[in-house]
Amino acid sequence: MTALLAPTADALLQLDPTQVANGVNNVWILVVCFLIFFMQPGFALLESGQVRAKNVGNVLMKNMTDWVLGVLVFFAIGSAFSALVGQLTTPGVALDIAGAWGYVNDPSAYIGWFFGAVFAMTAATIVSGAVAERMNFRAYVFVAAAMVAIIYPAMPGIAWGGTGLLSGDGYLGQAIGAGYLDFAGATIVHMCGGVAGLVGAKMVGPRSGRYDSSGNSQPIPGHSMLLAVLGTLFLAFGWYGFNVGTQATVLSVTDSGVAFQGGALGQVVMNTTLGMGAGGVAAMLVSSAWQGKPDPLWAANGLLAGLVAVTGAVPHVTWWGGVILGGLAGALVLPTFRWVVDSLKIDDVCGVFAVHGMAGAVGTILIPVFGVTASGGYTFLGVNQLIMQVAGVLVVGTWTVLASIVAFKIADVLFGLRVSEAEEEAGLDESEHGVSVYPEFTAGGSRDSPAVSADGGRDLRTDGGAATDPAVDASAADDGGETDE
Repeated sequence: MTALLAPTADALLQLDPTQVANGVNNVWILVVCFLIFFMQPGFALLESGQVRAKNVGNVLMKNMTDWVLGVLVFFAIGSAFSALVGQLTTPGVALDIAGAWGYVNDPSAYIGWFFGAVFAMTAATIVSGAVAERMNFRAYVFVAAAMVAIIYPAMPGIAWGGTGLLSGDGYLGQAIGAGYLDFAGATIVHMCGGVAGLVGAKMVGPRSGRYDSSGNSQPIPGHSMLLAVLGTLFLAFGWYGFNVGTQATVLSVTDSGVAFQGGALGQVVMNTTLGMGAGGVAAMLVSSAWQGKPDPLWAANGLLAGLVAVTGAVPHVTWWGGVILGGLAGALVLPTFRWVVDSLKIDDVCGVFAVHGMAGAVGTILIPVFGVTASGGYTFLGVNQLIMQVAGVLVVGTWTVLASIVAFKIADVLFGLRVSEAEEEAGLDESEHGVSVYPEFTAGGSRDSPAVSADGGRDLRTDGGAATDPAVDASAADDGGETDE
């Protein structure tokens, strides 16, 4: 056996360390991209659980469209637009239009493009949860395309890749004397999606019945806590790819050979995990104080808010800084949601602004306060850095608000933003797609031609019967338990 292994060991020793490191790092990026893609079913489950049964099919259709249409639009427009924005907002960098689309025929650039694509699809999918249960599907498709073509791509263009307005070499970065810190997209991805969702929810208007005649909010419960919590855990799993994957260098080349970047990876893993935990615990405590009992859905949203808050901070803050950032975001998620719904009168169905917008802003602004040294100690990252963090959040928020208003307005002119009152009452599964995700939730009709219940099916059956109309049930009981089909 030793003799058989010897040639292999000798061959490995002869390999160029740079080639080894590049190969491992590229495989690592691909693996984490697959993990990030797994966030898509997480978003689908999370939103599906928070809507009524009559709208689940519409949620699933939007989620699939975000991906299948999004990757095509990002390939054709979004990725190049991001590069152009970076060039235009950096002093001394020439505009290179052909170079911006250079990835199209360059296989060596495809892995990097794919990494950017999974981030873009995440930002686009966040919007869906805010406008659920009443937005015209065609209008949503237009907005989703705009998100991955223009609205989101401008964000990495101004902040990532060493160029752009917020980078150290950008116009604003040079003026302030610091580059913007947002490691994996707390604001670049999540706040962008959360703010766009808030704008959309405002422009589409609230669901029928969300507010009474006095303007007081009325609860419209989702149909499945199970799906919402499972979706949350799927997202948390994919988030390790989102955060840890952004630490793209697993192996680096030194004078002595190849070095494993275990410390950098460990820092990101630890802060991701602790921020998640602190966010969930804080939300449980706040929901207990607010509502008298710990709420599973708010615990789930707090967990996600904690993840969002540390997404931009994971390599830049101490472990206890990660705990504080995650816990602060988790504690604020319920009050922020209530402020949006009750004070602003915006029907943000899944609380995307509270979970993604607020948490992304808070976590990113406070990075300098909890800075970490190379040896793991504490340091304040400086007043200039704090000013840049505030400025960066304002830039991201302002761009997203303005661009989203334009996108939703164009969609309104072209298609109309929302379905009719009758279509909303029937449910978007039936009115927009002609399907029923839960055929047993029917009122009238037959097994061959079910009529979807307007309320998603409130009358529960335990006998597996097809009818949920009380009048039909009573008639069946009079006939010995059989229904006429």
